[in-house]
Amino acid sequence: MSKTVIAKYSMNGEEFEIFIDSDMAYEYITGKRKDPLSVLEAEEIFKNANKGERQNQDKIKKIFGTEDLAKIVETILKKGDVPITTEQRHKLVEEKRKQIINIIAVNSIDPRTNAPHTPTRIEGALEQAHVVIDPFKNANEQVDGIIKKINTIIPLKFATAHLELRIPASFANRCYGTLKQYGLKSEEWQNDGSLKVSVEFPAGLKQEFFDKINGLTKGEAQIDTI
Repeated sequence: MSKTVIAKYSMNGEEFEIFIDSDMAYEYITGKRKDPLSVLEAEEIFKNANKGERQNQDKIKKIFGTEDLAKIVETILKKGDVPITTEQRHKLVEEKRKQIINIIAVNSIDPRTNAPHTPTRIEGALEQAHVVIDPFKNANEQVDGIIKKINTIIPLKFATAHLELRIPASFANRCYGTLKQYGLKSEEWQNDGSLKVSVEFPAGLKQEFFDKINGLTKGEAQIDTI
């Protein structure tokens, strides 16, 4: 059965409302559904949906900068008030929490040891600092504020790893795809068939990178930190 609710967006004292299917809207918010129009129960923008009062087209164009219904609905779904169930909100918060923890783990290190923090340690710091996750706000947009809150619990520094490698000829072709995946900045094939490269990637991935390259080259790659 359809679960029709009203999503609302307010700007400059004006109200913009749409009738949506709550389950489909949740799928759209979580990225499982791509077409914003597919969540609509009625292809209209209302000033007051309960009363059936349609919003003025000039005001719609002024606020949203377009008359494209898909773009307008997308903005309302992403920036407006979208009713979801308690269970859906909990799932959204947990998914966003995992994204934030991953971003911090991949991009940061402990400045005392230059080693990355584990996801478990970061999650513990979030709990200790009583960090509140916004289920509708982009994970990247929340990271800076969260870093400030947990930095006194676990020191963090965002850093980039800059490495130079020399891969023996017998392993060069095998490693090339992995090197590109991690951020190949320069490459130089040597006369003996070996490969000299420089790579750059988030410092939190350093150990993972070492493990992969050493596994592919049986520990014969020469790796230097710039």
